[in-house]
Amino acid sequence: MSQEMKDSMMGAIENVIDPELGIDIVNLGLIYDVELDDEGKAIVTMTLTSMGCPMGPQIVSNIKQELMELPEVKDVEVNIVWNPPWSKDKMSRYAKMALGVR
Repeated sequence: MSQEMKDSMMGAIENVIDPELGIDIVNLGLIYDVELDDEGKAIVTMTLTSMGCPMGPQIVSNIKQELMELPEVKDVEVNIVWNPPWSKDKMSRYAKMALGVR
C-alpha cells in the first residue's frame, strides 16, 4: 500500500469524531494502523479511551462509513486492541490543546 493511500485512509478516518470528547479519533491517538489489502479490504487497528467506552460501536460504524467512501475500499475490518493501552500521550498537540490537557 502506498503512503498516499495510507494518508487518504487516515484523512477519511479523521472525519470520525469521538462523540464524548468532540475531537476526531486520529488526533486522539486511537488509530494505531491502517492497511489496504490487494482485494480492497481496509484493516484498521485501533483502541478506545476505555474498555467500557459506550461509543465504541458507533465509532466503528462511522469508520466503516467513512472508509467506504474511498473508491479503492471494498470492505472494512476494524480490530479493537487494548495493547498498547491508550493514554493522553498518544494525543496530538492539537487534541491536547483543544481539551486543555498537558
